[in-house]
Amino acid sequence: MSTDIKKVSKELINRIKKIATPIKIMHVCGSHEHTIMENGLRTLLPEEVEVVAGPGCPVCCVPAREIDECLELIDKGVTIATFGDMLRVPGSKRSLADAKAEGADVRIVYGIGNAVEIAEKIDNDLVFMAAGFETTAVTTASEILATPPENFSVLSCHRLIPPALDFLINSGQTNLDALIEPGHVCTIIGAKPFEIFSKKYGIPQAVAGFNPLDVLMAVYMILRQVKKGEPIVQNEYNRAVKNEGNVIAQKAMDDVFNVVSREWRGFPKIPNSIMEVKDEFSNYNARELFDIEVKDVKEAPTGCICGPILRGVAKPEDCKLFRKECNPMHPIGACMVSKEGTCNIAHRYSIL
Repeated sequence: MSTDIKKVSKELINRIKKIATPIKIMHVCGSHEHTIMENGLRTLLPEEVEVVAGPGCPVCCVPAREIDECLELIDKGVTIATFGDMLRVPGSKRSLADAKAEGADVRIVYGIGNAVEIAEKIDNDLVFMAAGFETTAVTTASEILATPPENFSVLSCHRLIPPALDFLINSGQTNLDALIEPGHVCTIIGAKPFEIFSKKYGIPQAVAGFNPLDVLMAVYMILRQVKKGEPIVQNEYNRAVKNEGNVIAQKAMDDVFNVVSREWRGFPKIPNSIMEVKDEFSNYNARELFDIEVKDVKEAPTGCICGPILRGVAKPEDCKLFRKECNPMHPIGACMVSKEGTCNIAHRYSIL
């Protein structure tokens, strides 16, 4: 860290301390949690300022039922393509990595474009497991609009952040006082969808970038709002985020997806929180093409508290499996699988 950045950080922390008040701030971004833990930001903040992680890891939020849907496709002889992080996310009985070890054709890709390229080269049906929030949903929508090959389809596991936050605010469990909004998501949808949380519930908010100064500045902005008694959505990440977001990307998503209700890992059914492929693109919807239907399944392995961690009501250290049976080499819960997962990050950066 350069001398200038250290100087600015010290000044910002001093300003935070001067106006600090008991507050619980939730962020919903794996990259934010990584920045916070890697740089020890929680140790720099006053004790009364608590920053907790919410459902910010898109891989972690995919429920066991959707993993089981992929496994059903595999049983039908379909090739599956997905991100590497998805392979070890647990289904009700096994993971995609288990299926691959047993001989299933599971391909790791860096994005949906790679999956389309593979589909063009093979004779088999290929399904891309499309996980992620609004940020990656745009790429899925764009590929579908580009008319990929006939043997290509999508299992949409895309999720929307604002409905999840609305659920948490109204659940009465998390008791959050303020929100740091995810910069990546906001580059797509902008800051406007979050305004209701300030207007309706009086929650201070700040959209933040991903370096330590971004996060500290977001905390300072929130505390200033509290002091003034004026809860709004402030855009700390204005170098990348516009209030209206990326309207072209939004149109692509609106053209391709319907918004439906379905569960998240660790959550019950969240209303209007899932992006499902529209009927006019049903030839690219794997659920329709292959007539798959998985009933309710067991959500978490015995002893795993990934659900409460994703809801911000528990920390990795509260789990009896953390750093013992559950570790990055042998992840039991979804939060330990991905490098954006709260447990995985805590395992790498928290003090033993």
